Amino acid sequence: MFEFAWPWAFLLAPLPWLLRLLLPVADSGEAALKISFLSELEGLSGRRARASLPAWRQQAPFALLWLLLLLATARPEWVGEPLPLPASGRDLLLAVDVSGSMEQRDMQWDGEEVSRLELVKQLFGDFIEDRQGDRVGLILFGSRAYLQSPLTFDRHTVRVWLDEALINIAGPQTAIGDAIGLAVKRLRQRPADSRVLVLITDGANNGGEIDPRTAARLAAEEQVKIYTIGIGADPQQSGIMGMLGLSPGIDLDEATLIDIAEQTGGSYFRARTSEELQDIEAALDHLEPAAQLPTRARPALALYGWPLGVALLLSLLLVAHELWPHSLQTLSQRLRRNS
Repeated sequence: MFEFAWPWAFLLAPLPWLLRLLLPVADSGEAALKISFLSELEGLSGRRARASLPAWRQQAPFALLWLLLLLATARPEWVGEPLPLPASGRDLLLAVDVSGSMEQRDMQWDGEEVSRLELVKQLFGDFIEDRQGDRVGLILFGSRAYLQSPLTFDRHTVRVWLDEALINIAGPQTAIGDAIGLAVKRLRQRPADSRVLVLITDGANNGGEIDPRTAARLAAEEQVKIYTIGIGADPQQSGIMGMLGLSPGIDLDEATLIDIAEQTGGSYFRARTSEELQDIEAALDHLEPAAQLPTRARPALALYGWPLGVALLLSLLLVAHELWPHSLQTLSQRLRRNS
């Protein structure tokens, strides 16, 4: 079905004529000369004087150009039949820690040492892509929490945003409470039994403005279920750093993460290896979908390019007529003879 997305644009149609009435007449600064042999001058120059053309002939090209621009502004489009969207699924937000400690290379992937964030990208990128029927969003948090992608069915784009996440892009600290608070704000408008937050971190809360346990109580009141994942190898697993008794993973506040999960009816997982993280991904795959109100979308094909293209062509012809009037008149005469 053909329709206009912005039909109100046609209300601007009389604007040029209103401006002509309201604004003073432009003064060229040159004196006008009236002569009685105008037709002879037209024959010598090969052009027809505008003054001898009817008013509607002079204004018609410009009126047509204006109407074409209005037509393009109104955004004509061909709207197809309504298509059903998934009527069941979860509203799942993935909150990923991108603080400085996530750069620690104490994890294994395909036999190679990788950083904690890189492993999260590898595994949870596939996790996002596999969420058929779910709306998925992404939160990145460090010293502050930021919504990188709102809830959407476009899972591929969410994965791209996750792949492009950088260490310290949100600050070097870890604001777990702010991440939960932002997730609750985004999920509270969704059906109560479908609100899920998966929070991945390797440290303790040391930034932000909201205490994690306070944020967890707020999440429980809003019926947001939180699954927390603590990532990072144990000190004895982290190579030379572990042998020296140093490991960023030792800062992991498991007690707080367990409490957050228990308050909201979720679960806590500990990921020391890539195998454990894969098992966690498999467990999250079994989350029960929740029934939601059915939605329908109508695909739309934009057509504004056609009137815009015609307007551009007409503009070029008007400019060419001003610059090379004799050449265009000769070309027009030849075309008439050939036809």
